Amino acid sequence: MTTTQSTRTRTADVAGPSQPANPDPRDVAKMQAREAMLHGPIFKTMMRLAVPTIGVLVAQTLVNVAETFYVSRLGTEALIGVALVFPVWMLMTMMSAGGIGGGVASAVARATGAGRHEDANALVLHTVVIAVAFGLLFSGLLIGFGSPLYKALGGTGEALHSALLYSNFIFLSAVPIWVVNVLSAALRGIGNVRVPAWVTFVGAAVLVPLSPLLIFGIGPIRGFGVAGAGIAVTLYYCVAAVAMLFYMASGRSGLRLSIARLRWPLFHGILKVGLLSALNTIQLNVMVLLVTAAVGRFGVDAIGGYGTASRLDYVLVPILFGLGTAILTMVGTNVGAGQIERAKKIAWLGTAVSVTFTEAVGLLVALFPWLWIGLFSHDSAILETGSLYFRIVAPFYAANGMVFALGFAAQGAGRVGWIFLAGAIRLLIAAGGGWLAVAGFGFSQAALFALVALALVSAAIVCATAALSNAIWATGNNKPGSKARPS
Repeated sequence: MTTTQSTRTRTADVAGPSQPANPDPRDVAKMQAREAMLHGPIFKTMMRLAVPTIGVLVAQTLVNVAETFYVSRLGTEALIGVALVFPVWMLMTMMSAGGIGGGVASAVARATGAGRHEDANALVLHTVVIAVAFGLLFSGLLIGFGSPLYKALGGTGEALHSALLYSNFIFLSAVPIWVVNVLSAALRGIGNVRVPAWVTFVGAAVLVPLSPLLIFGIGPIRGFGVAGAGIAVTLYYCVAAVAMLFYMASGRSGLRLSIARLRWPLFHGILKVGLLSALNTIQLNVMVLLVTAAVGRFGVDAIGGYGTASRLDYVLVPILFGLGTAILTMVGTNVGAGQIERAKKIAWLGTAVSVTFTEAVGLLVALFPWLWIGLFSHDSAILETGSLYFRIVAPFYAANGMVFALGFAAQGAGRVGWIFLAGAIRLLIAAGGGWLAVAGFGFSQAALFALVALALVSAAIVCATAALSNAIWATGNNKPGSKARPS
């Protein structure tokens, strides 16, 4: 048999005997993607799914950097105002893309792996409903209660005014932002990573020139100042959301958005994973906030050193997230198909890649901390604190890589309770224990950073124990053809 004949035979086998002789190329592509996740080479398939997502997140990071640069031209107060909004914006982004979005991708992947294509399509409508609900919640809270929130974060005077201007426009588009992020997650759930990538790249190409135009104006047209940055984001996401909705309704994506009866089991399939994953993102942000507050007891220079060093942790997130979403999709598809052993292999191979990458970076900055800190400051006090953080915490970056990878694997398997527990233990040790050690017992910076490292390792041990003990692996609920559990 020739290679061409073999390929045709394989495609026909995937399509099944009930498929037409000349199937739609889009359906063939979808089935081939599923086939690769179920039977193809694991590492190659994982990288094919991960690289576009990593590129997306890098592009988003560059857009944020460019916007910060533009706003800085307006003065210190405007820059502080945008900085006050940034943690809340990041929280919403992480919840929509990685928290609830993880629940969406997991539910779609498991349904696809089990061959429940009607459920996979129905999940799209349920995803949109969830996006609208969460988007309205964020809009209401941040537009209605933004002022006391940003005051609590330290905003006053012109900085507070700038924060409110920027925030009101950003969160005016909360619904479109949620729609774009969760529909992108649904597409990743079937292995379609190209469309979310194109949406983000087009957005970057639009926002980079549009933001300064709306901030500063051009010729006789006056700009809107800091509000212009928020307006640019709002315009982009409104257009992107409409485009994504039309695309999903057309069926060209491999999933189809259509009006149908809403079913609680499908909401449950998304939210049982998504809500705990969203709470995990809140735990992480609270931990960073409280550790920063504990470091602040050693002075402003200590905050600068810790903040500069720990910024590297956030720079690693796009790569870990991109790899993690690939793990999630492949694990979810195989769990849905009842291939639990292959799902385990995928999880551990992805963990090995994540651990190798994070530990290599960690050892590099532990040995040569100035390579990173020197990019931002040459102040001796900042370098001292930042170097101390790297020497104590960075050698354990592999633990962070393990937590990320096994966390996404658990999302794919649909069981994230143990991962939530790991996050809670990390929060308790690093933030609670760290604050008590510094404020109550007068421990040193080194002791505080040692607790941060201990928290990382403890969380990794919990995740690894859950994976090795099969606590995160479903047995019997996701076999092919099963209709009892739509999630």
